[in-house]
Amino acid sequence: MEHDGIEQFAAALRKARQGPSGPVALVLIEDGIEIESTLRHHLDLGFSQVVAIVPDDLPRPDLSDPRLDWVRGETRRDGACSDFVNAVIAAAAPGQWLFYCYNAEYLFFPFSEDRGVADLCAFVAEERRDSVPCVTLDLFATDFETHPTGVTREAAHLDRIGYFARDRYDAQGRLLERQPDIHGGLRWRLEEHVPADRRQVLRIALFRTAPGLKLGADHRLNQAEYNTLQSPWHRSPTAATASFRTAKALRRNPATRGVIDGLDWPGATPFAWRSRQLLDLGLIEPGQWF
Repeated sequence: MEHDGIEQFAAALRKARQGPSGPVALVLIEDGIEIESTLRHHLDLGFSQVVAIVPDDLPRPDLSDPRLDWVRGETRRDGACSDFVNAVIAAAAPGQWLFYCYNAEYLFFPFSEDRGVADLCAFVAEERRDSVPCVTLDLFATDFETHPTGVTREAAHLDRIGYFARDRYDAQGRLLERQPDIHGGLRWRLEEHVPADRRQVLRIALFRTAPGLKLGADHRLNQAEYNTLQSPWHRSPTAATASFRTAKALRRNPATRGVIDGLDWPGATPFAWRSRQLLDLGLIEPGQWF
């Protein structure tokens, strides 16, 4: 189905809603790289609806799936992500599970090869939690001569070490419990090229909608418990968004393209495209979900 803008899609969502449905994925398409693989990945995870938001000048792959919706929209302007996500939050039924990402980004969660995203959401809801924190893991090509965009699915690498958490505090200096900033990946290794407010890699990318809920530019929500890494009584499942977005930006930006001639280092390892690798590296965890 096609929609002529996010307002039209939101209106259709309001009209059709009869309570929460299966998990919905929003994919903001910023360029022509890996659009089809992104959409297929999230369809394969079992999302009941995948909504691709795409500018008029970008290609649309020939995908035929009744769960796929296309929405016209300019995704490359400042604030586009939070604007689109918040429009859908406001239109969706309360309790609707929602995930968002960009093209060339891929959701992974514990056992995601054998269990669907609806299974994960059901377990998290049973734990009385409304969100799954997602660490953004930078993927990259190590050979820019062969892969000038910095993107290759076949030879993708990620950093296996170098991730760390820092306590976060509110404006009055009070500790925000269970709400750390997480750093690592390309944005840590090349932090001199990344604005300070974009260096942390934790997104609250999978969550249940609620009245008044809003996503901010920092990829956090305006209700504190949504932003917590785990429940107060035990550890909770976490997920990862494997993302080529930083690598693309470093290659696209003239200021970095001329000074960064490669992204390989001893801490890099080939990406296996399996959740088991991320579990073994400690980058996601199952919590009490086995």
